[in-house]
Amino acid sequence: MSKNILILKGSPRQQGNSNVLADQVAEGARQAGAQVESITLHGLDIRPCDGCDSCVETGVCVLKDDMQPLYPKLLAAHALVLASPVYWFTYSAQLKTCIDRWYAVWNYRKDLFKGKPVGIVLSYGDDDLHSSGGINAIHTFESMFRFLQADIIGIVHASLDGVGDALKHPDLLEKARQLGGKLAG
Repeated sequence: MSKNILILKGSPRQQGNSNVLADQVAEGARQAGAQVESITLHGLDIRPCDGCDSCVETGVCVLKDDMQPLYPKLLAAHALVLASPVYWFTYSAQLKTCIDRWYAVWNYRKDLFKGKPVGIVLSYGDDDLHSSGGINAIHTFESMFRFLQADIIGIVHASLDGVGDALKHPDLLEKARQLGGKLAG
């Protein structure tokens, strides 16, 4: 049985560097036999969690928006990839809003992420992982997935400022494809 891999893209730029790298992760996973679904979060109507805690009682989020169709995809995924540019010292608002809404499904299935392989893709404009804030995003992902008992099996990150700059770095594209293959394995 092939693995089902879900890629959540947090960039508002369709051809942004984190999206380019996420597409390479998808390609590597497909080459290794996985089924891949990539979802671009920008443009979806995903409202912020309003903290009502209805999901604690029912396991269902009461907000009727574009997050609803993503819940079954999270449940069905054997592996997960989160891709984002670093904006203002962490990952994008699009990705953050989506992740915050996982609270509802996590209340329903506390083991949802347990043992699930996860890949992280980040791009940032500064030359340095620390001064760009990329390290903050990585630490947040590490803390979150440690709590959720998921396994981060690879992080692809790079300083890439111009739209499409990732395409100028064949070694980086290959590293992303290798992450996809590892997730599919």
